[in-house]
Amino acid sequence: MAQLDKFNFIKDISNILNNCKGITVPKSRAELVSLSFGAPGADSFDVAYDVNGKQVVEANVVRCKNGVAVNYPDDYMRRRDPDCLIVADDLPTDKPTYKDVYKKDFSSVRKATFDWLAKQELIVLPFMAGGKDGYEAVLIAPKNAAFFAYGLAGLQYFINIDEYPGKFTPKAAIYLAPPFRHTHFDGKQIVVHSRRPDLYEMFSYNLYPGPSAKKGVYGFLLTQGEKEGWVTAHASVVKIITPYENEIVIMHEGASGAGKSEMGENIHREPDGKIIIGQNLATKENFYLNINEPCELRPVADDMAMCLPRLQNESKKLVVTDAEDGWFLRVDNIKEYGTEPYYEKIYTHPSEPLVFLNIQGVPGSTCLIWEHSIDSNGKPCSNPRVVLPRRMVPNVVNSPVEVDVRSFGVRTPPSTAEHPSYGILGMLHVVPPALAWLWRLVAPRGHNNPSIIDTEGMSSEGVGSYWPFATGKMITHANLLLDQILKSPATRYVLIPNQHIGSYKVGFMPQWIAREYIARRGSAQFKPEHLVPARCSLLGYCLDSLKVDGQYVRNAFLRPETQAELGIEGYDKGAKILNDFFKRELAQFNTPELNPLGKKIIECCLRGGKLEEYISFIPMRY
Repeated sequence: MAQLDKFNFIKDISNILNNCKGITVPKSRAELVSLSFGAPGADSFDVAYDVNGKQVVEANVVRCKNGVAVNYPDDYMRRRDPDCLIVADDLPTDKPTYKDVYKKDFSSVRKATFDWLAKQELIVLPFMAGGKDGYEAVLIAPKNAAFFAYGLAGLQYFINIDEYPGKFTPKAAIYLAPPFRHTHFDGKQIVVHSRRPDLYEMFSYNLYPGPSAKKGVYGFLLTQGEKEGWVTAHASVVKIITPYENEIVIMHEGASGAGKSEMGENIHREPDGKIIIGQNLATKENFYLNINEPCELRPVADDMAMCLPRLQNESKKLVVTDAEDGWFLRVDNIKEYGTEPYYEKIYTHPSEPLVFLNIQGVPGSTCLIWEHSIDSNGKPCSNPRVVLPRRMVPNVVNSPVEVDVRSFGVRTPPSTAEHPSYGILGMLHVVPPALAWLWRLVAPRGHNNPSIIDTEGMSSEGVGSYWPFATGKMITHANLLLDQILKSPATRYVLIPNQHIGSYKVGFMPQWIAREYIARRGSAQFKPEHLVPARCSLLGYCLDSLKVDGQYVRNAFLRPETQAELGIEGYDKGAKILNDFFKRELAQFNTPELNPLGKKIIECCLRGGKLEEYISFIPMRY
C-alpha cells in the first residue's frame, strides 16, 4: 500500500502488514468514529473474537449523540488490574518477568501474536507518545477494535500520515490481541512490555485502554526517562489565578484515586451555594464554608507531567509540560445533573464525539456521565471514564509552567479511637523536601480506590506512584526523584488527604480548600509562626489556623487529634500504622545503589527520626 511507504517499520511489523487481510491507516478522528460501529450506519456493535471455536464478546459499542459509549460484559475489565504489567526482556527490572511468571520464554507467544494479527483486518494508527513533541509510536490493532484506536487517538497525539514530514519511524509499538486474554492468560488483563534495541514493544491482551493506550505509553515514557535522566510525574498540574490576579501553579501527585483529576475541578457546592467541608460520621453534622469568589483554574495536565531537563530554567523551580494530548477522566463522583457543570457541559455537548467507558449508552441518545454502568453486584461501576482531548478543555495551558507547590494526595480511611487507622492527616501539611521524597517512595495506594482492582489494608503504589507502569529498577527511579527535588529548591511541598480526616467524611474538599488557601498566600509562602509540628513526624507541619475568604476552618480539620472521636490515643495508634508502613516499604530502597543522601534520609526514618533531622538533610523553604 502506498500509504505504508511513509513508515519505516521493523521487519516483524512489515511481515504482519504484508500478510494481513487488509489495512486501514486512518486519516482523521471522524474516520475512526465511523469504523467503531463495525458497519456504515450501524448504531450498536459487539466487539467479539473467536476463542477456541466460541465467539466471546469483549465489549459493546453504542453510537450516542455525543460520542462512542463502550461497555464491557465482564466487571473485571472495567478497571485496571494493578498487576497487569509483565516484562519480557533481559534488561534490568524489578518487575515480574515473563520467564519467572510463566516458566518459559515469551518468544513463542510473541510469534503467535504476530501470526494472529497477520490473519486479521488491521488498523495502523501512528501517534506521538508524550504529546506533539514526543516520540513516534504506532498501534497495530484488529479493525473491529476501532473504538480502542479512537480512544488512543484522543489520549495521544494523533498523526495523519499524509501530513507527516519525512519517514515515520516508531520508537514504540502497541500490538492489540484481545482473545489472548482467554487463550493464554486465564482471562487476566496482561500487557507484556519488551524493551528491544530497535523498538519498545507493548503487547496488549485486553480491550480496556487503561493498561496499554494510557499506562502502557506511560511505561514507555518512563523508560525513555531512565535513559535520558528525567521523570514523567504521575500528577495533575493547574495554574491558579486568585481574585486579586496573583498566579501560582500546583502539581498534585499521588497514587490512583489520590485526587489528581479533582485538583483541576471547581469546588463542589450545595444547591444554595454553600460548601460542605465535611460531615461528622458519628453525629452526621455537616460543617460549612462560604467562598464567594473562588480562584480561576487553568488546567495544564491531568495525570502525567513530563519533567524534561531541557525545560528547566533559572527559577530553581520544577518546570513541567503535559505528557498527553487527552485525558482519561474518571467521573464516579458525578452522580447527578449539576454536580460539576464545568465538565458536564463539555461532556454533553462536545465539539467532536467523545469516548465514554462504563457509562450507559442508548443508540441515538445523549450519553449522560452520571448514568454509570451497573456491575453484576447491582452497584454502579466505580470507574466510569471519559476520554477528553485537552484541546476541548476551556482555558487549558499549552506551554511549560514553573511549579510553585508540589502536593501529594493520600486517600485516607476514617479513623476513630475505637477503630484507629492511618486517616490521621489534617487538611493541609507542609513538609520538608526530604519527607516529600519519602512520600513519593512509599506512595500509599489508599482507602477504597475506585480506579483499580483493589486490595485490603494499606498498600503501596510504588516509587513515584507511577511504579505500576514502569519497567526498570526502583532504585533508579528513587535516585531520579531525589535528584529532581535537589535541582528545584524553590518549589515547596505539601501533603493533602482526601475522603476522610479522622472521624470526618470530607471527599476531595481538603484539596479544593487547600488550593484556595495556598493560592491566596502569595508566592505560596507559609509563615513559620503559623506552622505546628505534627505529632507524627512523617506529616511535617500542621497549620495552627486556616482562613479562606475571611472564614476560619475548624481546628478539628487541621489537627485530627483534637477530635473527640479520635483523640491523642487514637491518633498515636494511627501514627504507628503509618510509621510501620513507611519502615516496611522503605527497607527495600536501603541498598548501595541508592544516592548517599537518600540513604541517610531513609535511615533516619527507619530509626524514627525527628522533623528537625529531615530539614537538616535538605533546606526547607517556607
